[in-house]
Amino acid sequence: MGGLWEEYDVMEVASIEGWRKNPQLVLDFYNQRRRQLANVHPNQAHIVLAEAEKDYNVHIITQNVDNLHERAGSTSVRHLHGELTKARPSGKLKPVIDISYRDITWGETLDGYQLRPHIVWFGEEVPMLPEAVKLVQTAEIFAITGTSLNVYPVAGLLDFAPKGCPIYLVNPNDINVWRRDVTIIKEKATTGVPKLLEMIKNA
Repeated sequence: MGGLWEEYDVMEVASIEGWRKNPQLVLDFYNQRRRQLANVHPNQAHIVLAEAEKDYNVHIITQNVDNLHERAGSTSVRHLHGELTKARPSGKLKPVIDISYRDITWGETLDGYQLRPHIVWFGEEVPMLPEAVKLVQTAEIFAITGTSLNVYPVAGLLDFAPKGCPIYLVNPNDINVWRRDVTIIKEKATTGVPKLLEMIKNA
């Protein structure tokens, strides 16, 4: 999705200030992303994680706003930064409605408020974070993939993994990991996640 971002200043389309300044630009941006998402498919990492539910109680906490985990078959997914295929009134957090891949138009309201993407923008709190923290605190195995651990407060979830809980990090790049009890699988998600599952099975 990098091509879309190259056309915009991120703060113009992904911050609460940007929304207040030019809501039509923000709507247009996310309408484009939603159309694009309709033509994207789950990759091997998404599929393997969904299949792992046959053997494990899998809970996914994601920073991604796409629905690829759900489309792959995962049944317990928490989107910390919101969901592209959903919308809510601009003045409050609920109700959240499913809009699938359709556009949101200026002047379209819900409960008297302009409809906006159900996305957590810069300058907004992450409402799902407390629930994610509680989930991580109960983990028996904690795996991280698809992130550079640079975006806070989400990166801080690593600190809540219990001592003695096996922790895995799947990433092809060099990542600054501040815990010493992390097993690093230096591969991209599509090959590293299947390898991770094999390691867990053989542990």
